[in-house]
Amino acid sequence: MSESGHITIVGAGLGGALLACRLAQAGHQVSMYERRGDPRAEGFVGGRSINLAISARGIAALREAGLTDEVLRAAIPMPGRMIHDSDGGLHFQAYSKDASDHINSVSRADLNMILLKSAASHASVRMYFDHRCAAIDFKPARPVVTFERPDGSSVQVETDRIIGADGAFSAVRLQMMLSMDRFDYRQDYLQHGYKELHIPPAAGCGVDPNRHGGFAMEPRALHIWPRGGYMMIALPNPDRSFTCTCFWPFAGPNGFDRLQSDGDILAYFKQHFPDAVPLMPTLVEDFKRNPSSPLVTVRCAPWHLHDKALLIGDAAHAIVPFYGQGANAAFEDCSALLREIRQHGGDWTMTFRQFSASRKQNTEAIADMALENFIEMRDKTASPIFRARKKLEHGLHALLPGWFHPLYNMISFSTIPYAAARARSRYQTTVIAIVAGSLVLLLIMLTIWLIAAVT
Repeated sequence: MSESGHITIVGAGLGGALLACRLAQAGHQVSMYERRGDPRAEGFVGGRSINLAISARGIAALREAGLTDEVLRAAIPMPGRMIHDSDGGLHFQAYSKDASDHINSVSRADLNMILLKSAASHASVRMYFDHRCAAIDFKPARPVVTFERPDGSSVQVETDRIIGADGAFSAVRLQMMLSMDRFDYRQDYLQHGYKELHIPPAAGCGVDPNRHGGFAMEPRALHIWPRGGYMMIALPNPDRSFTCTCFWPFAGPNGFDRLQSDGDILAYFKQHFPDAVPLMPTLVEDFKRNPSSPLVTVRCAPWHLHDKALLIGDAAHAIVPFYGQGANAAFEDCSALLREIRQHGGDWTMTFRQFSASRKQNTEAIADMALENFIEMRDKTASPIFRARKKLEHGLHALLPGWFHPLYNMISFSTIPYAAARARSRYQTTVIAIVAGSLVLLLIMLTIWLIAAVT
């Protein structure tokens, strides 16, 4: 045992698995428990398959774990957005003035598998699947966690520290809420949900396989069908397919509930997403079979209970996916926690307290920006004014690289803290507005002077 004693991680998703790797590399003894089955087992059927956009923050955390090359080997770089107009027209919008800047389309399942295999390679990590966290007794000496198994049996685990990495509907967070006074908790659901659809490789939908290297569409882009109030997106997969996701209201004129019959589904897509329909031979079946799932933002405080328990990732700060930062933020949590552990040695109360204080303001910032970016993606990206503004941002970034940095660049292509990036963006916007206003005023005064001089 290291000085930390025994650390129990609840949740073997992306954040939990990476944290197990990092803690093991730092010499800690780790047990990881997951309520679902082992995805490494043959015949395993997983949960969500929605793609991830891994960018600078996630890459930095993976690099610290020595996993960057393996993860990015199968990733598909996306240097920009491909906007699909209602009439089928296409517009490419680069994310940055620098052509080398890109986000990476990565399979959630494949990434989770890499992280789990890496964690399992450490002798100090033990993993237990099909164990649901049912209760926690936060005893002053050593907490006891009760896990239930599918056969109805249960097991009690005594541990020194518990880290909840068990997602937006965290069991660890619930147990903390039941054990603490003044625990703040808030969850906000969008009126929109998401439903996944599928575009097969070019050969599967009658598209020339030589045009895009076997893909049905340009693979080096995040495809967006913005329709004002709702949208569909598509991210490329290594097998040359695309995972499409509809972000629609649950109810209303453009809601999931309006499309019931096969004819309704096909007619709606032909009207609103005409260029996508020929690429989706299983459209109707996918739409009827796949669930319409909710989108939630979770905010809570505190994230820790003395030196006994801590929340990370979605358990502490679930956000909507519209900035592509959910996994990146969880990975950044792992890096931040390891820094606090190194800095504070065996003082786990201070470690947890400082981690929570430093991360809370940043995750609040990205939660707000993710909600704002949803409006941008669905309502603004098709606008010529929006495209002109993006070109102006890229021009200013090229002209004033030491001063002006577009917000998207700071979030996706740097590790500037989220809150600092937002504050800097607001400052830049204010300065530009003042300068622009001054120039307009100067132009008006000059015009008045010229008119007076002529008359």
